[in-house]
Amino acid sequence: MATFDEDDDYLEAEDEHLSDIVSFSPNVQEAIDQVLTSDDPLDIPHFNAVDYINTLFPTEQSLVNIDDVVKNIRGKIRALDGEIRDVVREQKTAGDDGKESLEEAQLAIQELFSRIKDIKMRSEKSEEMVREITRDIKQLDHAKRNLTCSITTLNHLHMLVGGVDSLASMTIQRHYGEVAQLLQAVLNVLEHFESYMHLPQVRQLSEKVQTIKSNLSTQVVNDFKDAFEGPNSKYGPGNSTLLADACKVIDVLDPKVKMELLSWFIKLQLSEYLVLFGDNQDVAWLDKIDRRYAWIKRALVEFEEKHGKLFPESWEVSERICVQFCNITRAELSKVMSRRLVDIDVKLLLFAIQRTTAFEQLISKRYTGVTLKPVKPFTQAAPPVESPSDSLNPFLQKEEPEVEEEKQTSFSPFAGIIAKCFETHLNIYIESQDRLLSELMERFVSDMKTYKVPEISTSSEENNILPSCADLFVYYKKCMRQCSELSNGEPMINLTRTFQKYLREYANRILMCSLPKVPIQSTLGTAGSLIQSILKEGDSYKFSEEEQRQCCIMLCTAEYCMETSQQLEEKLKEKTDTQLSAQISLSTEQDLFHGVIAHVILLLVQDLESACEPALHAMSKFSWNTIETVGDQSNYITSIVGHLKSSIPTIRLSLSSSRKYYTQFCIKFANVFMPKFMSSLYKCKPINTVGAEQLLLDAHSLKTALLDLPSMGSKVNRKAPVSYTKIVVKGMSRAEMVLKVVMSPHDHQQAFVDSCLKLLTETDVSEFQKILEMKGLKRSELASLMEMYKSRSPHAAGSAVQSLAAAPAHPSPEHDISRIRKLERLIKKRI
Repeated sequence: MATFDEDDDYLEAEDEHLSDIVSFSPNVQEAIDQVLTSDDPLDIPHFNAVDYINTLFPTEQSLVNIDDVVKNIRGKIRALDGEIRDVVREQKTAGDDGKESLEEAQLAIQELFSRIKDIKMRSEKSEEMVREITRDIKQLDHAKRNLTCSITTLNHLHMLVGGVDSLASMTIQRHYGEVAQLLQAVLNVLEHFESYMHLPQVRQLSEKVQTIKSNLSTQVVNDFKDAFEGPNSKYGPGNSTLLADACKVIDVLDPKVKMELLSWFIKLQLSEYLVLFGDNQDVAWLDKIDRRYAWIKRALVEFEEKHGKLFPESWEVSERICVQFCNITRAELSKVMSRRLVDIDVKLLLFAIQRTTAFEQLISKRYTGVTLKPVKPFTQAAPPVESPSDSLNPFLQKEEPEVEEEKQTSFSPFAGIIAKCFETHLNIYIESQDRLLSELMERFVSDMKTYKVPEISTSSEENNILPSCADLFVYYKKCMRQCSELSNGEPMINLTRTFQKYLREYANRILMCSLPKVPIQSTLGTAGSLIQSILKEGDSYKFSEEEQRQCCIMLCTAEYCMETSQQLEEKLKEKTDTQLSAQISLSTEQDLFHGVIAHVILLLVQDLESACEPALHAMSKFSWNTIETVGDQSNYITSIVGHLKSSIPTIRLSLSSSRKYYTQFCIKFANVFMPKFMSSLYKCKPINTVGAEQLLLDAHSLKTALLDLPSMGSKVNRKAPVSYTKIVVKGMSRAEMVLKVVMSPHDHQQAFVDSCLKLLTETDVSEFQKILEMKGLKRSELASLMEMYKSRSPHAAGSAVQSLAAAPAHPSPEHDISRIRKLERLIKKRI
């Protein structure tokens, strides 16, 4: 057994080899970790000896066990050496074992190869033996198959020869019932001889069959012509069975024969119609269009009674006659209308269209339209979601049952088959509707001259809109439905243009012209701009309650028109052809009504602002440096709040059905009034400390009134919208901060400037100068404070904040602090 000294010598000898740490690539290290899993810290790839020693000996007292630790480590080293030696010895013997295994595998492969070769030879011998055994059987099978084919071909040839001879004789004798059956059988047999057409006998039989088919075609057509044409017809009523059998023969012949016969027969049935209703006849005009449809009804009834059983049902002869009548009628009506265009008026046109549409619906119930080209089925759109205002919208009301039935039948295969000829003349209908809408608009204008504003009511929405707008859209719905029954093409686009024209007229002539006439420095196109009032003191105009109510009615009516025009646009697109529906848009008219709403809001805001103008003027003219004590709110605040309380309830109740626009009105008023208040506040100069306290109290009272503006005068205390509250709080808080700066003493200039920068973070030099002017400072003090403000302005925010934090703050006098606290307690007491 080796001693510790020998181990030390061994470690020293190996020290040179272990001085360099062996490191592997990440992929190799990962593979080693998967094969050799170990929790020993010595097996960590990035082993740190210092950390490992610190783990073994965390304290000085643990060094007592150093001998045991060294002994354990040396034991591990000796165990690893023993394992390495065993592995090396096993590796040496593994090579010899591998060679022996390889030799054994090669011998096994050679033996397997020889066995497979032997099996292959035996299988070839077996296959040859089976081939010899089945040789005679295969010959017998071929002989049987050839014999069967020969017999079958001879039978078919016998049938073909006999069938051709029989067809020739039956054709001469006109035994059409037997000919139809035999001809179909002969044609089927002839298909089996397609590959034998090179033989003269087979080719001769095929030519005979074609000759018989040609003779049959000519003979059958001549039989029909002899039976129906001329006064001396060859076949009487007793020959109907012969003609019915002839139709069966035609079904077997070429389809061209059938189409030629039907074309001749349909032309024969409609020959009288072409003579009676020629374009030079009086009955050809639109006012006698009923006679055309009465004639075809009688003709179809007569045909079905006399010849209905003559033709097979699959031929649909009655429907073909009706379709050809429709095509002829459409062409004849187009020719007549183009020749007598000046004689067409809207009543005559609508009469003809209605009668034609009724006839189309009648034949759509009688016939399936199988002889026409297939049409795209009509699909109804999903019903829209209803809202509370849908009861007033005519385009969201359900159709009547009979109207729904008519709409469904109008999309039959026969829809428009005749009425299509009227489409080019529907401009007469559009022009007529234009004239009627013009008269309707004139009546609306006349009614507005005697219109009386109804009393405020929240129970019914009809009181908040003009009755004329509902009448207009009801008439629009009637026109749209009537025009869609006539055509869903270009006339619908022209009708949409007419609708657009009178929507614009309604917005301008009815809504805009019915508003109170007051000067306002804004237009419909600049609805978002601020109001610049031009009313001077003593010239202010105040809306009466009736005028305020009238403005609100115009706003609600414009909102109704804007929303209803959206539904009108959707309905127009539904009833118009999909290729043209993209041309329909009422967005311009909707924007126009939205502009009317914005204009009304500006009028109401201007009216309310003008009412508050004298009070603000009185505030700016008051001597605020003479006030000695703080009292209740000032008279100008009482006047402003009084104007608000007298106007807001009327506007709020009138706009009860348009809450969002009432909120917009409140927001616009706040955005206009608060800058006006700030401007008047800057005009209040000079102001002493008590005056500033009084103004601060007034500003707080005004802020409370503005926050209560959305629900002012309401029995239900509804919380104001968050957006409005933020605007009021931000605007009035700035006025309060300005007054607090005015109240601050300026004896210590640096402290005063720092206080201004802290209270008014977004101020600038001009506003700071206005604040100093409100304090009534001397020129020298004002210049000194301006210079200090410029040096510590927010443009150098970083340095200003640092200096503000580093410089010692100069405390304000005790009596000033106590006055501010006293004022705050007074405000809280008032709340």
